[in-house]
Amino acid sequence: MILEWICIIIYSASLIMILFYALSQLNLLVNYLQANRKASATNYQVPTKADLPYVTIQLPVFNELYVIERLLENIALIDYPKDKLEIQVLDDSTDESLEITSMEVDKLQNLGFDIQHIMRTDRSGYKAGALKEGLKTAKGEFIAIFDADFLPQPDWLLKTVGYFQDPDIGVVQTRWSHLNRNYSILTQIQAFALDAHFTLEQVGRNSKGHFINFNGTAGIWRKQTIYDAGNWQGDTLTEDLDLSYRAQLKQWKFKYLEDVTTPAELPIVISAARSQQFRWNKGGAENFQKMFKRVLSSKTISAKTKFHGILHLLNSTMFLNVLIVAVLSIPMLYIKNEYEHLKVYFIVMSFFVISTLIFFVCYWYMYRNIYGGGFKNFVTYIGMFFTFFSIAMGFSLHNSIAVIEGHIGKRSEFVRTPKFNLTAVGSNWKANKYLRKKLSPNVVIEGLLTLYFIFGLYSAFIVGDQGGDFGLFPFHLMLVIGFGFVFIRSLTDKQ
Repeated sequence: MILEWICIIIYSASLIMILFYALSQLNLLVNYLQANRKASATNYQVPTKADLPYVTIQLPVFNELYVIERLLENIALIDYPKDKLEIQVLDDSTDESLEITSMEVDKLQNLGFDIQHIMRTDRSGYKAGALKEGLKTAKGEFIAIFDADFLPQPDWLLKTVGYFQDPDIGVVQTRWSHLNRNYSILTQIQAFALDAHFTLEQVGRNSKGHFINFNGTAGIWRKQTIYDAGNWQGDTLTEDLDLSYRAQLKQWKFKYLEDVTTPAELPIVISAARSQQFRWNKGGAENFQKMFKRVLSSKTISAKTKFHGILHLLNSTMFLNVLIVAVLSIPMLYIKNEYEHLKVYFIVMSFFVISTLIFFVCYWYMYRNIYGGGFKNFVTYIGMFFTFFSIAMGFSLHNSIAVIEGHIGKRSEFVRTPKFNLTAVGSNWKANKYLRKKLSPNVVIEGLLTLYFIFGLYSAFIVGDQGGDFGLFPFHLMLVIGFGFVFIRSLTDKQ
């Protein structure tokens, strides 16, 4: 019975953590619905071209053979006075893309652009180190940053720099949109997750003055803010989240613009999605360890902002709670039907299905905002919601390992996400030289977990004396779909 009680306690604690996270999402939804975004979009006087400030655009790149030309051609279309614009290509590349970048930089220099090709002899600090190096010589009062797969609209700077007329604003962040949202199920569920972050979470927090994060790209910093907050630091895998919290603890304000979108490419193969997810989730855990005491001890922020800040830093840790609930759900099915005196406990535990309902409602508002309402879109949303939840749970093992490594302080290399520059299904993405050829060692465990949850489906028919217990059947079905999808895609993407 001791093992059963340990199982019950851990299972219950994880369910409670998930419920707390769901309730925080519900609060963000309320904030989102209350936010008057259209009114805030014009709360400054658009500066004339004569009054525009000097801006430096930083483009941190590393071995971007397939997208570097597209990136530089797009940046050249930015509508901004050339005498007030500097472009820094922060190039840590080690392959033939260096030569291509150099030629493209020369072309833009000949067209009158103030563009510099800055190369480092080592990758110390990775992206944070590159940004910090470029900042040493940056001429701009404001620093706009774009990753290699982002394609800002020509009027992007004109839509963002005006907000810095408020001297307290240190960062303006724009919403990501997706060049290849409908490429596959994998890109659709990634877009779904990112859209939830960039609508519900960013607006919900920012509208009430809670901490948000610069998303590493498609945003612009006041240079003074970067220095005041302690500059870029490479001791976590998410240097953007780290600097964001340090800046806001210094009482700099962040401005999030939901209505200004910056399109980018989503990873189209599961190995690329894995590397991106690993970095984001491990970096989130690293930043929790680095920042949570500073947030809790701050005397300048409210208790509610602290609450949302801690849950924000714990976002990635939700994957660990999901994995725990998933793995323990099958033993709990047998415990439920073996110990009659625990019946009341399981009735109370059934209340936690409300977490799923909260997520369903919250994400519907996000989905409706982007695609519109109506019965047809709602039916499509239902399918997308359960597909997203299933595959997100399928990533829970991989992401939980990242989270655990982040919390225990295990160091790892900053692994870039391969870019493809593909716009049509059927393009030869398998020729991409940056694809990781080795299978993740987690794939074997994910395959075993698929079988484990198939056993969970079977268990529904055999437990109890009344012909089975199907309360967890939908949950186990989603886990089979999620882990099965991740397992099969991991194998087929290598062929």
